[in-house]
Amino acid sequence: MDYCEFKNLDPGEFEVLGEGAIAYVKQMRSEEITKAFPLIKSLEPGMKFYALLSASGQPILLADSETAAVANAWEQELMTVSLQ
Repeated sequence: MDYCEFKNLDPGEFEVLGEGAIAYVKQMRSEEITKAFPLIKSLEPGMKFYALLSASGQPILLADSETAAVANAWEQELMTVSLQ
């Protein structure tokens, strides 16, 4: 399956297809982080982070750079995809 086929999947299809194999990186502000990562209690407002998320949207990792998040995905043998 190539990228063109991925962009036509609805969220449920993407989740089933990619769980355990596909992840995506999402830039998040510190205000959003405490919702996605409940163990993180407080961060300075306005900070930017990069979250590595599973196909189902479950948080895997929080990093200070997109490069670090993608590198972690590769280490875990996860294919990263871009969501539009």
